[in-house]
Amino acid sequence: MQQAATKERLFRRFTAVTIVAVYLLIAVGGIVRSTGSGMGCPDWPKCFGSWVPPTSVDQLPEDYKEDYVQQRVEKNVKFAEYLTALGFDDLAYQVENDPSILEEEDFNAVKTWVEYVNRLIGAVIGLLIFGTFVLSIKYWKKDRPITVLSFIAFVLVGFQGWIGSIVVSTNLLQWMITIHMLLAILIVCLLIYVYFRSKRNDLDIIVENAPKLKWITIICLILTLVQVVLGTQVREGIDEIANIAARSEWIENLGLTFLIHRSYSLLLVALHVYLFYLILKNDQLKSILKWLIVIVLIEVLSGAIMAYFGVPAFIQPIHLLLGTLIIGVQYYLLLLIKHKKELA
Repeated sequence: MQQAATKERLFRRFTAVTIVAVYLLIAVGGIVRSTGSGMGCPDWPKCFGSWVPPTSVDQLPEDYKEDYVQQRVEKNVKFAEYLTALGFDDLAYQVENDPSILEEEDFNAVKTWVEYVNRLIGAVIGLLIFGTFVLSIKYWKKDRPITVLSFIAFVLVGFQGWIGSIVVSTNLLQWMITIHMLLAILIVCLLIYVYFRSKRNDLDIIVENAPKLKWITIICLILTLVQVVLGTQVREGIDEIANIAARSEWIENLGLTFLIHRSYSLLLVALHVYLFYLILKNDQLKSILKWLIVIVLIEVLSGAIMAYFGVPAFIQPIHLLLGTLIIGVQYYLLLLIKHKKELA
């Protein structure tokens, strides 16, 4: 009995570390995006055809640009065939005819190594999630969904790696970047559920007015997800404007999408304050709500800093990380609320 309890604690701790590591990878992905390092390695999974990338352009052949453009074109033709087979003819046409795919950036050692470190951390995350699956096998007879969902998370990491390769081959096609991020959020939520399910029998939480709290939390979760997607649209707009305007002029040229994204944040703050008001009498849930509101407020502050101070590069990954962290905390709160029945 003692040994079984020790193994369960080990699994929960390992899963918690894996969740933190995935969030670290999201933050690093934000750094890659904010520094413009997404194409630092023009191929995948290797970087400039090597497992250890070059540090100088002298280490590359003279025609390296043409070579990697051709590789991307060939890969995108296959990807377009997949899209056509699935009925996405318009997307397939966009992939095959996007002129940006034929553009190859000059070699930049800093950007190359930023992207390479991102890939290394991604590989470590894959090993951690595989480790989570291996440790979950002991739940096969006791609580089979833990093992099944851990395996699904591992499979999704492999799929995420493939999506990452498509992001590179399409030269950072915007909607592919959004899919890449949403898939990362899905993986996080799967791991959070696995963690919660493994410890739910040890939880003793009584929730008053649970149905109302559940629906308000669900609304907050959905609206936050929409806000994150809107944020990716704003980022896409910045990518386009950055080529023709100074950093100080980015915000004023973003248009309606940014205005909606900015105003929308006030609605989310109001909803979270209301949620906190509803949970005031529950000390167990109030603690996690405090953290959630703090994160939401810091997220809004980081957005304000970007809006009024010319989108500082160091704030962008923080803004992205906080947005995805909010979703994770909301989801865990929802699991806690649904765990126990409402008081009679």
